[in-house]
Amino acid sequence: MEKKILEIRNLTKGFGRRGGYEYRVIKGINMDVYSGDFIAVMGPSGAGKTTLLNLLSTLDKPDGGSIILDREDLIKTGNKRLSEIRRDKIGFIFQEYNLLDNMSLEDNIALPLALNGVKSREVEMRVRKMADMFGLGEHLKKYPYQLSGGQKQRGASARALVTEPEILFADEPTGALDSRSSRELLMSLKNANDSGKATILMVTHDAYAASYAKQVYFLADGQIQCRLVRKEDRKEFYEKILDLQISMGGERE
Repeated sequence: MEKKILEIRNLTKGFGRRGGYEYRVIKGINMDVYSGDFIAVMGPSGAGKTTLLNLLSTLDKPDGGSIILDREDLIKTGNKRLSEIRRDKIGFIFQEYNLLDNMSLEDNIALPLALNGVKSREVEMRVRKMADMFGLGEHLKKYPYQLSGGQKQRGASARALVTEPEILFADEPTGALDSRSSRELLMSLKNANDSGKATILMVTHDAYAASYAKQVYFLADGQIQCRLVRKEDRKEFYEKILDLQISMGGERE
């Protein structure tokens, strides 16, 4: 039986509480994430995608509902424990790579392990394993300025997964990449997911990126409008995503 990693119930979030007016961004979202899932969340600008991701990853607090990660309700958890959860159970990939310029790629990937006091031999083994998974083995001694955008983003992904988190959150991870670099990153994430090394929830506006996921949730007006489950090959799934985008008032990209 698959392990439930994340359970979201009746999640709400609003902004602008002034003069009796409140803009509700998230309106009662329910969602489950199981070990081995690769979920893409799509929707038009302003649909609440980034707000949802920030809530689930503990970067922001909801107004109501519950977010249960590995049987722990994050909304009722104190700041000290939340810091431990972010360190031990959550990985995050940002659109901007956030690598440290004064450290080699190897040291960037190793940094979370070093901060956690992992022994050097274990650090070396896990960094090498992640680097190979993301096609970065020959670039470990290079510094970020010597790497392409795609290599930096794959390095950031390797760093996010080197701690073996329960779930990896990705915020528009291909947004700053060209088509080839996007494809290489998405294939690496898919391989990490297929090999059982990553449970992924990715926010994206891009149907091509979403087609690498196993499920796609469409968000509109702060609510989940529908869900697609991939039962065909990636190219057919991509066409299905595009068709649904159009039917919901979007444009074919």
